[in-house]
Amino acid sequence: MAVASASLIIPATLYAVMSGDSHTGKGESEDNILVLSHGTSIILLILYFLYLFFQLKSHSDFFDGESENEDGNQEEAEILSPWAAGVALVLITIGVAVCAEFLVNSIDSIVATAHVSKTFIGLILLPIVGNAAEHVTAVVVALKNKMDLAIGVAIGSSMQIALLVTPFLVILGWIIGQPMTLHFEVFETVVFFLSVLVVNYLIQDGKSNYLEGAMLIGTYIIIALAFYVYPDSPGTSALKLS
Repeated sequence: MAVASASLIIPATLYAVMSGDSHTGKGESEDNILVLSHGTSIILLILYFLYLFFQLKSHSDFFDGESENEDGNQEEAEILSPWAAGVALVLITIGVAVCAEFLVNSIDSIVATAHVSKTFIGLILLPIVGNAAEHVTAVVVALKNKMDLAIGVAIGSSMQIALLVTPFLVILGWIIGQPMTLHFEVFETVVFFLSVLVVNYLIQDGKSNYLEGAMLIGTYIIIALAFYVYPDSPGTSALKLS
């Protein structure tokens, strides 16, 4: 996540520097950011697949320590076979995609009636609803004292978005001829960096308590309030379109 935050801070900082340079035109600045975004996206994808290889293959024993230290070594009963679980996953994914399509199409009417910005809906409300299953799973495994798994569930999706989905979309836009960059708005980039900083600081010792949980919840509420008053603008999109 620290690498992902750095990959967003660098384009935003570079754009700010080139915007203040009278010798660099706006078109040239956008072209430079586009080149930087393409190179950064390729590197992020490589790092993500290296991380998967590191976690699942070369150093998988680093991530099996918790399961080996559990008392009893009792295996949970199998509920679904691999094929049944795969079919269920595909069907659920299709159902979620259909529901998400209806949800996205209803955002404009919600903004008009509830007087809430699209930024707040997209960055606060939708993630809470869309990741409800992950939230429940993280809480359940944490209650079973499997903190490594709980942290993996809580942070895993964020890593997938930052290191896989976002750079993949930039590369896909490059392929289809739709320029997309990693240049986010400065406020969003700073919030993302501070979030990563706080989370890394609180979980680096491998322990947790109610005070650290309260600090994380408090930080999230502060961010939610900030985006609640943050106005919509043409530049506040998930990926900047050139």
